[in-house]
Amino acid sequence: MADEENRKAVLARVHGKVQGVWYRGWTVDTASRLGLAGWVRNRGDGTVEALFAGPADAVDRMLEACRRGPSAAVVNDIAVEPARDPGPGLFEQRPTQ
Repeated sequence: MADEENRKAVLARVHGKVQGVWYRGWTVDTASRLGLAGWVRNRGDGTVEALFAGPADAVDRMLEACRRGPSAAVVNDIAVEPARDPGPGLFEQRPTQ
């Protein structure tokens, strides 16, 4: 029960030079290493969108890492909103939407 109470889920939209710079692959690696569930995908408007779910501290660490991203990325802004927690699972890359 304590684990469920400590879980957090957010939808993040990352703006900047974040497509074509290995941002999605880096996100999958980083989120998986932190034990998060969810997904990441490119959006047609040039942003990257991701759902992060898991322990609140791990989600917060992931969001902080996303502000830097991989070395070739230039992150201008991240819009974050609460999301429905999909529950435990893997972190995956999804097709562009």
